[in-house]
Amino acid sequence: MPAPKETEIKFRIADLAALTRALKRAGFKLITPCTHEMNVLYDLPGQKLRKRGELLRLRRYGDKWFLTHKAKSKTGKHKVRVERETAVEDGKQMDGILRALGFSPTFRYEKYRAEWTDGKGHVVLDKTPIGDFGEIEGGARWIDRTAKALHIARKDYITQTYAPMFFEWKRRTGSKAEDMTFRAVRGKGI
Repeated sequence: MPAPKETEIKFRIADLAALTRALKRAGFKLITPCTHEMNVLYDLPGQKLRKRGELLRLRRYGDKWFLTHKAKSKTGKHKVRVERETAVEDGKQMDGILRALGFSPTFRYEKYRAEWTDGKGHVVLDKTPIGDFGEIEGGARWIDRTAKALHIARKDYITQTYAPMFFEWKRRTGSKAEDMTFRAVRGKGI
């Protein structure tokens, strides 16, 4: 059985209300209203996963927990990588298991995410501490058609994950924040 592959792009959202109207006009339906999400990335001593281009994440999305491993990506116009994810019943216990196995938290990031679908793929809208971003996930041609329908130019595709985006933002702004959380970036919750 082939490993599940994720194909996606991110983009900066200039006008959230206009994008929401465009999604509705394009036939998308809201499947998850804006929901808080907290993510913790884990790595082994010496940043072994990061050096291989891999990611291990524990996510709390609303009241649900997920553990995700993402393999090294192949980046062209779209980011493509093998992604394995499973629901976790108890996130705090999972954190304890990861730590007992030698993994340590290396980066935290949070956002408020709304999910939309047209039945063929997903568009998510993320309110993050460093701005609003969207993500289009599905087949490569579907991504390009959807981006065009939402007036997103190919030059505006972002293939980075949130961690490098945050560290780029941090260099640009001179922020002292170590994590991409609302409290760390703005000194308070949202």
